[in-house]
Amino acid sequence: MEVFNQLQPDECVGMGDIRREIDALDQAVIKLLGKRFRYVLAASKFKTSAAAVRAQERFNAMLTTRRKWAEAEGLNPDAIEKMYSDLVNHFISEEMKHWSAQ
Repeated sequence: MEVFNQLQPDECVGMGDIRREIDALDQAVIKLLGKRFRYVLAASKFKTSAAAVRAQERFNAMLTTRRKWAEAEGLNPDAIEKMYSDLVNHFISEEMKHWSAQ
């Protein structure tokens, strides 16, 4: 993966530096989410039912893991769980459309 940030947080000398670094991080995150979404769509060809697309057990396990990762990074696990829940529910909806069209 590319190096997106040029400065560490404690190396920033003003808000311009901070905003530039945050923008670079956000761009990298969005790029990675796009790649994640392409994997979701690719997974649809291996799913044999609508229940398999929804994969509730996998969804719940994924949220539990993301909560643990959030805690390890000093982030609020509730906020990260909500973010992933919203994102993955959207991706599941899109995957369902893709799966139904196959």
